[in-house]
Amino acid sequence: MTRVLVAAASSVVRAGLQAIVHTEPGFEVVGTESNLSALVDGTESTQPDVVLVALERGEDSTPALPLGARSGLPALVLLADDPESVEAAEALRHGARAVLPREAQAEEIIAAIEGVAAGLVVLHPDLASGLTPHLIPVAHPLRASEVETLTPREIEVLGMLAEGAGNKNIARRLGISEHTVKFHVGSILGKLGASSRTEAVTLGVRQGLILL
Repeated sequence: MTRVLVAAASSVVRAGLQAIVHTEPGFEVVGTESNLSALVDGTESTQPDVVLVALERGEDSTPALPLGARSGLPALVLLADDPESVEAAEALRHGARAVLPREAQAEEIIAAIEGVAAGLVVLHPDLASGLTPHLIPVAHPLRASEVETLTPREIEVLGMLAEGAGNKNIARRLGISEHTVKFHVGSILGKLGASSRTEAVTLGVRQGLILL
């Protein structure tokens, strides 16, 4: 069971997010918070695995960032009005595990919670290109020693990509949602520096991660 703490200044937004979380059988809402400054203290009493925060327009995410920066604290998912902003990128650099637009669909929010609970960093597909320039100040080719290591689950997904399996097939075989598969694939492409699934498979074979 994934324990979720919901935080938002608006009571209406908090209620809506609670309703979304309640739709997932594997999730439990363990508390709510209307004050970002009290989030760190609030987590001590509720012990969530994930904190879901909806930011109001112009609201500063800084009080919530210690959650992502301190070991042993829950993963932080931010819903922001301007998720492509420099501030959103700063939140990711300081430990936030996911950034989504406030108008994200319920299934996207659920998938983000699943992803961060599994240790992934989650970006909405529509935002990745906009945030990348802020996250990577200087683009340069990666040496083999600098390539980020794939997790065992990502290697498993990569092997299925090599078999030609689609997201739906992979999701069924692994017992996870299609949205979580999408996040795994995105992480694989990012870590390998690949622009397509085919290129990711090719690089995976060259690096000895998978066998054809």
